[in-house]
Amino acid sequence: MPTTLESGGTYASFAALFHQKSDSRYTKAGYVISETPNPTIYGSVYEGTVSGDTIKVTITDLAPGTDYHVRAFMNEYKGNVIYSQDFVFTTGEGTLEEQLANYRGPKYPDYYVELSGWSSRDQWNLANVHDPSVMMANDGYFYMYQTDASYGNAHVEGGHFHGRRSKDLINWEYLGGTMPALPEWVVPKLNEIREGMGLPTANPDVNTFGYWAPSVVKVKDDLYRMYYSIVVPGLIDGDNSWGERAFIGMMENTNPANNDGWEDKGYVITNSSDKGLDFHVSPTDWANCYYKFNAIDPSVIITESGEHWMIYGSWNCGIAAVKLDPATGKVAAELGNCWGTDAEIANYGKLIATRQMGNRWQASEGPEVIYRDGYYYLFLAYDGLDVPYNTRVARSRNIDGPYLDMNGTNITEVGGDAYPIVTHPYRFNNSPGWVGFSHCTVFNDGEGNWFYASQARFPANYNGNEFSNALMMGHVRSIVWTKEGWPLVMPERYGNVPQLAIAEEELIGNWELIDLSYAYAVMKESANMTLTADHKVSGGSWDGADWNFDATNGILTVGETELYLKRECDWENAD
Repeated sequence: MPTTLESGGTYASFAALFHQKSDSRYTKAGYVISETPNPTIYGSVYEGTVSGDTIKVTITDLAPGTDYHVRAFMNEYKGNVIYSQDFVFTTGEGTLEEQLANYRGPKYPDYYVELSGWSSRDQWNLANVHDPSVMMANDGYFYMYQTDASYGNAHVEGGHFHGRRSKDLINWEYLGGTMPALPEWVVPKLNEIREGMGLPTANPDVNTFGYWAPSVVKVKDDLYRMYYSIVVPGLIDGDNSWGERAFIGMMENTNPANNDGWEDKGYVITNSSDKGLDFHVSPTDWANCYYKFNAIDPSVIITESGEHWMIYGSWNCGIAAVKLDPATGKVAAELGNCWGTDAEIANYGKLIATRQMGNRWQASEGPEVIYRDGYYYLFLAYDGLDVPYNTRVARSRNIDGPYLDMNGTNITEVGGDAYPIVTHPYRFNNSPGWVGFSHCTVFNDGEGNWFYASQARFPANYNGNEFSNALMMGHVRSIVWTKEGWPLVMPERYGNVPQLAIAEEELIGNWELIDLSYAYAVMKESANMTLTADHKVSGGSWDGADWNFDATNGILTVGETELYLKRECDWENAD
C-alpha cells in the first residue's frame, strides 16, 4: 500500500514497496488517482520512478482539502496490471489562492422534477424546501425544518415538519418528518374554544389540516424547541362566517440528530379577535376580517438579557410579539379568551409591524427576528407566495419595537412599507430566474458569518411544465452588513467560495446588474454594465459614471452608490 512522504494543498509525494518475481519483467510503474475508490489506469495515471524495490511519485495540480484514492501499479511484460491496495489521503487546506484556483461549485440540479418523488428523497438536498427554519446545534450541524409542502405533494408519505441537516450549508442530508400525526391536543382545544364561543362541536377531517412554518431554537446544549403552526380547515360557522383558526404548538428534543426524538408539549397560542363573537363575516370580506392576529409563522428568539419572545402573524392586522416563559416555552401571561375587546385579548400579543394601520387584510407574513450589534432585526415577507414574494427589513433597539426601516418609517406605531428590499423576483442571463423568493430564516455560524435561507420558485410554465411554479428550491445566501448596520443578501447562492481578498483589476470587465426597487410580481431582469480600466462605467443605469474600489472594506462605489462585494458562486454559469 502507498504511504505519503509529503503533501500540501495541491501536491503529494508517495512511495510504495513492490516484490518482483524473478521470472517477470515490468514495462511501466506508477500511480493512479481518483476521488472515487479503486482507480485504474483508465483514469488519471502518473508514471513513477523505481529505485530498488520502491516506486515513488510526486503528483501536482490537486485540489486543496480533498479526499483522494491512490493505488500504485505495475504493468507486467505481456501480462496483467498489478495494483496495490486502495489508499486514501486528504490534501492540505492550501492557501486561499490555491483554494480559489481549484474551486468547483455545487452541481445539484435546480430543476429537480426527476428527483421530486418520495423514493428519491435522499437525493433532494435543497429540493422541496418551503418556509425553512435553521439553527446550529452543538454537534456542529445546521438543522433545517419546514412547512409541509413539496412538488407533487411527495412529502405526505413521511409525516410533518420535515427535517434535514448539513455541515457546510451546501450538502443537506434528508432526515424525514419530525411529527408522525396530528397532535392529540389540537381537536380538543379547538372544541374547547368553540364551546366557549357557543358553537357546536367540530369534527374536521384530520387529513386536511395544514402544517406550516416552524421555528426552531436552541435553548441550551441539551434542549431544543420547535414551534409549529397547525391550520384548521373549514369555516367557523358555515357559510357567511370567517375561516377557522390556527394554532401554534411546541415540541422539544434533547438532540436533533435523533429526528424521532421530538416530544410534543402542546398548545402555545391561537388566533385572537378584537371583534368579540362577531364572526359571521363573509370569508372574502377582507376589510372586515374577523381575526386581529393569525397564529402562524412563529419566530422565537432568546434576547441578550435571557428573555424568550415569540414573533408571529400572517396577513390580518400584522405581526405580533408575545413574551414566553423560559421554563415552559409557553406564553408567560394568562391568555384568557381568544375573543373580546382589544384590551381583553392584549395578552395574545402586541402589534409590532403593519403595512397600513387599521388594515385587517394586508400582505405581510413570515416574520423572522434576530439580534445583532444592539438591534433586533425584523425580516418580513410581503405579497403573495407564488410570484411577488419579496423580503423587507426593519429594526429596533427593543424586541417589541418600535421597528423603523432604513428611511425612518415606523412600521410599529404608524405603519408603512419597510425598506430595504433584500430579496425580490429576479433573473440573470442563462437562467429561468426565480420568483416567490421570501419567507426566510436568518442565522449565523457562531463565527460572525450570517446567512439567509428561504425557498424560491421557478416561473410558471418553465420548460413546458404547467406546474413549474410549484418547484420550490431552498436558497442559502450570505449576508453582508452595511456601514450603517443594514443587511444585504448576496445576489448569488452560497457556495463556500474561498474568500481571497478581491483585487481592483478583477473588477474590470462586464457585469450583470439587477435593480431591486419594488415592482409587484415583476421578475427583475439584469442589465449589462462594464467597468473600464479608466474607472468609467459603460452601459446600464450608471452609464458614464465614475467608479472606485475600497479593497480594504470590499466596497465598490459607482457614482454615489456603494456596492458591497463578496466572492460567490456563479450558479447560472456553473462557476
